[in-house]
Amino acid sequence: MDHRLLGFFSGFPSHSFPANVAERLREELTERGSLVFVSAWPAEHAKNDDDAAGMHGMFEEIGLPFARHQVVDDRMEPAHAAQWIREASCVFLMGGHPGLQMRFLRETGLDAVICDAPAAVLGVSAGAINMAERSLDTKESPLPYKGLGLADVTIKPHFTPKNQQVLETLLGISMDLPIYAMEDDSAIFMAGGQISKMGRIHWIHNGRSGYSF
Repeated sequence: MDHRLLGFFSGFPSHSFPANVAERLREELTERGSLVFVSAWPAEHAKNDDDAAGMHGMFEEIGLPFARHQVVDDRMEPAHAAQWIREASCVFLMGGHPGLQMRFLRETGLDAVICDAPAAVLGVSAGAINMAERSLDTKESPLPYKGLGLADVTIKPHFTPKNQQVLETLLGISMDLPIYAMEDDSAIFMAGGQISKMGRIHWIHNGRSGYSF
């Protein structure tokens, strides 16, 4: 298992990190030279800039400003983007469209760069989906696809237990693929062979659910 910090986030509707997530980030992100955001809407430049500024503001809010931050989308030459990622203290895979993000990473070769870089890697929603070995975007297909392979953690973000249609879909998929169904404001952290979970996270495996952390 990777010894660098990996963080899987569902989403933060209040645009603020919960206290327990903020505490873990303070413990881990002691080096804050640069924060690189990787878009899940590569062609939506104005949106990417606004979202990146807002997300960096979330780090500032908990006393973790970075010396510089940069968004990577299709405006940037792949070689330049790769340099930013290799030199980053933290890479943040943004939310949006999982398939567009994964295609962008593969076509530019940035998937391999992210996997090889020493930076901490955090992902929210689409970004967290794509960090897995086997990624799953149930809005597009019940079939998993090859993700970045940073960890064997397949997640379903923005999970609402009362949504029976989504739950039934996940129960079926879980016969072949275990899933962490994450409610918003939850997080999974991995580092040094250890995994920790925060918030409401449901383990769905072999057609069964109901286990939460």
